[in-house]
Amino acid sequence: MPVPAAAVWAAIDAQEWGELRPLLHPYLHWRDGELALRGRTNVLRHLQQVPTPKPATEVEVRDGQIYRWAR
Repeated sequence: MPVPAAAVWAAIDAQEWGELRPLLHPYLHWRDGELALRGRTNVLRHLQQVPTPKPATEVEVRDGQIYRWAR
């Protein structure tokens, strides 16, 4: 898992939403099984309302931020 992805996973697991935000690209593509979300704000809102998802199986990094997260 690339360094930013490991940091994202640690922040999600610790529910550190303030630390997580700058690690996510504003136009983030998030896929967790059947769920597909677009945009950092939508993903953060979702993560705060659900149990911790499983780790990503695929990530894409752009400009040091997670642009695509898929499982």
